[in-house]
Amino acid sequence: MKEEVKGQKAEGIPLGEWTNDEIDRSGPSGNGNFTYVDISSIDRVLKQIVEPKEFPVEKAPSRAKQILREGDVVVSMTRPNLNAVALVPPHLDGSIGSTGFHVLRPKHADSGFLFYAVQTRKFIEEMSMKVQGALYPAVRPNDISAFCLPPFALGYQRKLVARIEELFSELEAGEESLRKARRQLGVYRQSLLKQAFEGKLTKCLKVEKYPLRSLITNLGQGWSPKCELNRPAKPDEWAVIKTTAIQHCRYDDSEAKPLPPPFEPRPSIEIQDGDFLMTRKGPRTRAGVSCYVRNTRKRLMICDTVYRFRCVEEKVYPLYLELALNSPDVLRAIDRLKAGISESGLSLTHTKVGTVEIPLCSLPEQREIVRLLDEQFTVIEQNEREIDAALKRSEALRQSILKKAFTGQLVPQDPTDEPASVLLERIRKERETSLDNAASARRRSGRANISVPLSNKPRA
Repeated sequence: MKEEVKGQKAEGIPLGEWTNDEIDRSGPSGNGNFTYVDISSIDRVLKQIVEPKEFPVEKAPSRAKQILREGDVVVSMTRPNLNAVALVPPHLDGSIGSTGFHVLRPKHADSGFLFYAVQTRKFIEEMSMKVQGALYPAVRPNDISAFCLPPFALGYQRKLVARIEELFSELEAGEESLRKARRQLGVYRQSLLKQAFEGKLTKCLKVEKYPLRSLITNLGQGWSPKCELNRPAKPDEWAVIKTTAIQHCRYDDSEAKPLPPPFEPRPSIEIQDGDFLMTRKGPRTRAGVSCYVRNTRKRLMICDTVYRFRCVEEKVYPLYLELALNSPDVLRAIDRLKAGISESGLSLTHTKVGTVEIPLCSLPEQREIVRLLDEQFTVIEQNEREIDAALKRSEALRQSILKKAFTGQLVPQDPTDEPASVLLERIRKERETSLDNAASARRRSGRANISVPLSNKPRA
């Protein structure tokens, strides 16, 4: 397909010419509720809209403007490397999309053709190179509209989409089996923890419950100076960790932001090996997460949404306490103590944290429980790594299929298909008509702005 028209780039036709840019951006109207699709509504793995929200019209978010139609392709302009894209299904026709999306409404293209085009590695890499802004990294609508697709005729596009879907359905069946296996490993992990702290893993002679306050010392929280420096902290500079540094039984000291001037460091809240950290505030699934610090770099401070404490090692083995704090029964107990008015603003107070009950057995039995769990978890983690590697291979195969599709190697050309030259001529004529209409509108506007001389007739 070597046909070219004026305005076509060597590598193909820009997305803006495949689509209709006349998107209604008047937002919701009338009374009652409306369905809102924002970036968080999209499952980036499944490439589907999975969690649309309901809002009363009078409380519409400021970004709720774009009226979506079935077959639209929504592309998140924020963090394009994450590739949050989706095809609008029939049941969401008429829903309202965020202005954080660029909406591709097919005009000379099959919607599936556009949908798969914006999932290609080429698209992701090109958009990632055009990101602007540090605090809110995003591309512009024009960046997306300028991305070029090969000039495939509509009939060929549909055959291409059918073949991609056929191959992807096979991949998706295998991927779902892998994801199911990973979920089962997570359930098994929780089952092991539950058995361990009920005394069933080692048949403990005696298990008693103690309030957390009796097993820890130096409970305190940190400090979060306002930080405008949007870069990772350097290894030798003072920094403040983020709550995301704390995961269930895992600590990541790379998650830190540098201490900005003119603030001075506070050595009293510097994280030390042997500290316990617990998130005290955040969404429900993030508040109350704990980890034990085995090894950390110097000059890192805790933030004010995190508690820090030490354990009384004469009573409790540190690695045992870490596992206990992340066991199902204890996490449920912590969840019941959370206070707040929304899922995004839950918190734990000093006094409530101390009331959490920890199942305790003798120190030798604690060490044995840790050893047995460590053995089992090693096997689980190995299985998880193998599953993750298989999912990555599947994603690589998916990208290979898309690359072949958009280079014309996946489906053979059918001589009975409408030739690409017809499509190109249609686009050329439409562009010329659009330019002529715009020029006419400018001329009419110019004539309307010509001032009319005032009459010399005196006023009555």
